[in-house]
Amino acid sequence: MTVRVLIVDDSSFFRHRLTEMLNADKHIEVIGSAVNGSEAVTKVAELKPDVITMDIEMPVMDGIAATKKIMMQNPTPVLMFSSLTTEGAKATLDALDAGAVDFLPKKIDDIASERDTARRLLCARVRVLGARGLPEHKAVTHRSSVNSSQIPHTQKPPVRNGASLELKKNKLIAIGTSTGGPVALQKILTRVPAGFPLPILVIQHMPASFTPSFSERLDSLCNIRVKQAEHGETLLPDTAYIAPGGEQTTVSHSGGRMTLNIEAATSGQTYKPSVDLAFTSIATICSSDVLAMVLTGMGADGREGARLLKQKGATIWAQDEASCVIYGMPMAIVEANLADEILSLDEIASIFGKET
Repeated sequence: MTVRVLIVDDSSFFRHRLTEMLNADKHIEVIGSAVNGSEAVTKVAELKPDVITMDIEMPVMDGIAATKKIMMQNPTPVLMFSSLTTEGAKATLDALDAGAVDFLPKKIDDIASERDTARRLLCARVRVLGARGLPEHKAVTHRSSVNSSQIPHTQKPPVRNGASLELKKNKLIAIGTSTGGPVALQKILTRVPAGFPLPILVIQHMPASFTPSFSERLDSLCNIRVKQAEHGETLLPDTAYIAPGGEQTTVSHSGGRMTLNIEAATSGQTYKPSVDLAFTSIATICSSDVLAMVLTGMGADGREGARLLKQKGATIWAQDEASCVIYGMPMAIVEANLADEILSLDEIASIFGKET
């Protein structure tokens, strides 16, 4: 399969550079480009690309507005390019809310230290998005804003009785996710009611400059407190802790309390933060009193940590394929026979409460 890509950026230099990098992959073909969001909306309708790369700041129509229009008219996976700044983080989160499925740094060199490695990572991301298409919940949500009568409705199996009961017997909920995680986490955490009796630890693959803005955004939307995790603090109920990007977050036991440890990541660690490291630390202290969820994301981070948790009697949930942006991390859990439940994003969210 050849993934057909439309590049949207007002910089001719960046369009040219991105075209060279993508066309170097035999499984990718750049079929066109647009210099602003308005032109992108038109070209998406004409060219029907498999993937769109989208800049955020452009004249005439910015990338966020363009993404909203595209998702209403011709839903297509959108990969945003953003700056690794606080403002860039906020704009990127807005873009994900608008329907974009993933993001990468605008400076290609920020993806990896070596140019060839950066190119391979970029192409791998585009190939996966092109092959996967839009997850079920995104495609339906955005198309329904145009004409819901045209959308085929599929009945999903009900959540098994055991799933709704798991929340009552645990001391901690731990969630690991990557690509597609920000939107999935927002859907889940906004359902958690005030006064929730457990702490929630979230390990989301995200740059260091993004996690503060992400935590603040969720805190403004949720009934529980959401904050970026800090070294040495005690895990408390009614609070979700977002592991800071670029560092490693683990949990230890001290004086009958669960305490967070934030440490600098080492050069050999691929994921910063790492789901495996967090889950492994939890397995040493909480045994069977943990509900661990692995949501949408590329790769297999979380599998080995989940294996240790499972050996200690913890409960493991995996997001199902249809509702994932990237069915990588949950698939690794399922294929290793570690999942106690395989649930859609809607099913997971509904266990915490009704949509408001």
